[in-house]
Amino acid sequence: MPTYRILRMKDSPRQNFRWAPHTSGVTLVKLKDYEEAGSIDAGNPYEAWEQLKGTDAALQVGDILENELGEIRLYKYVGFEEAKW
Repeated sequence: MPTYRILRMKDSPRQNFRWAPHTSGVTLVKLKDYEEAGSIDAGNPYEAWEQLKGTDAALQVGDILENELGEIRLYKYVGFEEAKW
């Protein structure tokens, strides 16, 4: 089962992200806008989201899950989408 690193978006960039229009395709993100917040074992990003839902560690819009291969998935209102540093 893959392990996902959890990266939380900092508060200031989160406010800008929340009000920005939705874009489709790969989103470019900046590592400086994130803080590491542990890891989770899950089969896919949606399983990780389900495990964290309803806990104090629930994912918020703008947070990132990074798998062991370095692929990152950005949590948006519509689900998880591909992102790049």
